[in-house]
Amino acid sequence: MTTFDEREQAFENKFKHDQEFLFRIYARRARLAGQWAAGLLGLTGDDATAYAKQIVAVDFEEPGHKDIVRKLLADFQAKGVDVSEHRIEKELDSLLETARQQLQSE
Repeated sequence: MTTFDEREQAFENKFKHDQEFLFRIYARRARLAGQWAAGLLGLTGDDATAYAKQIVAVDFEEPGHKDIVRKLLADFQAKGVDVSEHRIEKELDSLLETARQQLQSE
């Protein structure tokens, strides 16, 4: 294997690792968002855990986080919880950084 091939392999491995790490960050953020929303919806224990898992599953519906926002908005409106789309977006931004920090410290 030439030096060029070794460098190419190293870059491919780094890209793969970075993509897997990003996936884990986004999945963690979805779970954290589900836990946050569950608290606002008055869910506790197993119900809160199940709701957080539901939010993680919703995140796979389409690229980005708009699917999470739509789900949370609908659930908040159904329960009469007054939370704006802007507040959800801000919370998701905050939780993204929290998820990144949690995974980096593991």
